[in-house]
Amino acid sequence: MTTFKSTLASLLVTSTLILASCGGNETYYEKHVSFPPDATLEQKVDMASRLVPSQRQLAWQELEMTAFLHFGINTFTGREWGDGSEDPALFNPEKLDAEQWVKALKDGGFKLVILTAKHHDGFCLWPTATTKHSVASSPWRDGKGDVVKELKEACDKYGMKFGVYLSPWDRNAECYGDSPAYNDFFVQQLTELLTNYGEVHEVWFDGACAEGPNGKKQVYDWTRYYDVIHKLQPNAVTAIMGDDVRWVGNEKGLGRECEWSATVLVPGGYVRSDSVNTALGLKETAPDLGSRDLIAKASEMFWYPSEVDVSIRPGWFYHSEQDAEVKSLAQLVDIYYESVGRNSVLLLNIPPNTDGLLAYIDVQRIKELNEYITKNFANDLLTSAPASVKQGGELTCELPQATKVNTVVLQEDITKGQRVEDFTVSAMVDGNWEVVGSGTTVGYKRMLRFPAVEATAIKLTVNQSRNDANIKKISAYCVEELNSAQGDQKVSDIPVDKWKVVKATGGSEAAKAAIDGNAETVWRSAGSKEMKSIEVDMGQVIDGITGFAYLPTEKDGKAGTVFHYNFYVSLDGKSWQQVKKNVEFGNIMHNTVLQKVAFDKPCRARYFRFESVDEIAQRDFITVAELGILKAE
Repeated sequence: MTTFKSTLASLLVTSTLILASCGGNETYYEKHVSFPPDATLEQKVDMASRLVPSQRQLAWQELEMTAFLHFGINTFTGREWGDGSEDPALFNPEKLDAEQWVKALKDGGFKLVILTAKHHDGFCLWPTATTKHSVASSPWRDGKGDVVKELKEACDKYGMKFGVYLSPWDRNAECYGDSPAYNDFFVQQLTELLTNYGEVHEVWFDGACAEGPNGKKQVYDWTRYYDVIHKLQPNAVTAIMGDDVRWVGNEKGLGRECEWSATVLVPGGYVRSDSVNTALGLKETAPDLGSRDLIAKASEMFWYPSEVDVSIRPGWFYHSEQDAEVKSLAQLVDIYYESVGRNSVLLLNIPPNTDGLLAYIDVQRIKELNEYITKNFANDLLTSAPASVKQGGELTCELPQATKVNTVVLQEDITKGQRVEDFTVSAMVDGNWEVVGSGTTVGYKRMLRFPAVEATAIKLTVNQSRNDANIKKISAYCVEELNSAQGDQKVSDIPVDKWKVVKATGGSEAAKAAIDGNAETVWRSAGSKEMKSIEVDMGQVIDGITGFAYLPTEKDGKAGTVFHYNFYVSLDGKSWQQVKKNVEFGNIMHNTVLQKVAFDKPCRARYFRFESVDEIAQRDFITVAELGILKAE
């Protein structure tokens, strides 16, 4: 999934396109605008108001819901990040049915699907000429299979748009780290995918980058990659390291309360992105990407809308032990409101299983989501027409009669820019206006939920905007309310009430927070150069231990999250057996969910030791919300 930031290569900025409006009274800037060096803040804000999406960006935004299929060798190893040493013979999804995937996704309301054609392990889901580490070396379809082809044919048959994720980081390629050679290798893979399968609608790169076998860090040639994409698939949006679509900054399905598509953030593939974004104090996870304060400091802006990615399960690849942890309908509805309803496109991951099918529970859940959306948003209680609203102005829509309302949806005409900076929504209740919601940005779509009221009218007040706000539509609904309480996470299969910390880095007293059964309390080890660890006495010998669990914390910006670890067990606290050595929690720096680790075989122990090899940012301390022990039922 989205991973640590890459070394940035150069990517030339195309010239700003200046378009005359139909009426000839306004000038719009497509995708990018540069401010004159002596421009005042008012002039900059005026130009920012006229920044608009390209046609392919607009078409992408209107999809609203897209799907990710994380599938590959990790599906068969149980890992999130493979290391490239996997045997291709492990890949054998005997019941693979791409039509089942696409039909289920279409029933779930999705309009586009992106396949992990290659993840970080380097295993290719098509018979590439670049490496033997592919489906051609697997027993699946007797080595003659092509997952990319089968999925594309299913998409064409059922009218689903198609995209590919090709990981730049390749832990199998021997040439990785030899930058010119690997760039040739990668371009050949990219060319195969964009030439042999018909139209591709989205090309998805994260910025994952590391050292190769030669000890040198790979330098990606982003300019060359995007030249290939624009030449071979000119209508495809380029996502995450591209300049059409940006990563929202988390993997939890959450758009910002203030989500600007017109942003000062320089896309990661541009050679100047590091220097400019650092000077502005910006990164992808920043809470503010387009306010007036930032515009005052900036020399340019981009139409760079957010894509909100999240998995329907705790992990991105299928793991059978997570079958009971599929997100509930209520959780998915919350995600819908907080992604599509916050000026973003939702990218929901639904991973195929080892049979090559989408799991039944996943299929049912996305079908329930689409049925909920279709049912609850079919009847707009208002009749509104596009309107231009001045700053401080109001737009009122009457209801035919007093009607129960608990949701209002606002939309700007983004073909004329994103302009609303602060708004209030009020409802006429018993002859009086009551404020039911407020916010900052609107953009393509903003959804507001509030306790139901009996209203006879809905009013939008534009408190602040960049020039006149172009309101495309105001809608009102009374939707079914769901209980989205998630409940407590079960970290340990063994009761922790008798556990004691024997010793821990920095002292055992503070470390009690790691085994107290309370995820809100967090152990932060002492800062030191020594390896950080905690030893625990479970109070009795436990038979049939199948693994352990580590719950990280998002407090303090995830600081202290363990990346690589060792794990030991013991019967007497003196003689230790190492059951996991220098293993990584794949993708934990972005997906800080409960980590459940299975041992190769069950063991018997009274004591365990959790030891950090390194922290996600090489800090000198670690944090643990909870540790647990897993046991077969």
